[in-house]
Amino acid sequence: MTQFSANLGFLWSDLPLPDAIRAAKAAGFDAVECHWPFDVPAEKVKAALDETGMTMLGLNTMRGNVAAGDNGLAAIPGREDEARAAIDQALEYAVAINCACVHVMAGFAGGPKAHATFIANLTYACEQAAKHDITILIEPLNHYDAPNYFLATSEQAKAIILEVGAPNLKLMFDCYHLQIMEGDLVRRLEKMLPLTGHIQFASVPDRGTPDHGEVNYDFIFEMTEKLGWTTPLGAEYKPGDTPTDQTLGWLKK
Repeated sequence: MTQFSANLGFLWSDLPLPDAIRAAKAAGFDAVECHWPFDVPAEKVKAALDETGMTMLGLNTMRGNVAAGDNGLAAIPGREDEARAAIDQALEYAVAINCACVHVMAGFAGGPKAHATFIANLTYACEQAAKHDITILIEPLNHYDAPNYFLATSEQAKAIILEVGAPNLKLMFDCYHLQIMEGDLVRRLEKMLPLTGHIQFASVPDRGTPDHGEVNYDFIFEMTEKLGWTTPLGAEYKPGDTPTDQTLGWLKK
């Protein structure tokens, strides 16, 4: 039976993170994940995870100076020290809460220097993460929501993963982003599954609940089971102005 993880960057985002973990447990989710938990003391998050028996599947590296337009640092030439500090911060927090994966955000960049910078920073991240049995994830983002983001397609991600050559570097297969950029989700999932470390979903094109829009997620969920995927799938959708609990009809079904 398909299991699901609540992405607390969007779901129950009005609650303090420990309370959002408890809300996800009460709603019937099997695990949780988040974006940037660093303002919350790790011991409070760990206590909520222990209390509920939930696992934190993943968190992101910091984006950088958001007010200046940053959306990640790892592919930006000249900012390697900042990028590695963000990697160290994310890994330290992940270790403290027993989090399985860290998503290293590439940022807005392009060209050969950006590629070389990303490779070097990912190599560093994988070496540090391996000490704690943590998986590093990279995620293609679509060019509507994140114009000029360095990583945009699964094929680009595959090439980077193979170039780095670290066994703990994997693809974050976000169905929402990849449907917009590439489509053909089932065949793409079949092809990329050996390189995939986590799967996320949301409706297309509005990034809402998975029970509407152009993607038939009932079929996608069935296919992940048939392909042997057992890790909870990440519900990374935006509830909008609706309280999260009122958007969970798809989960109850």
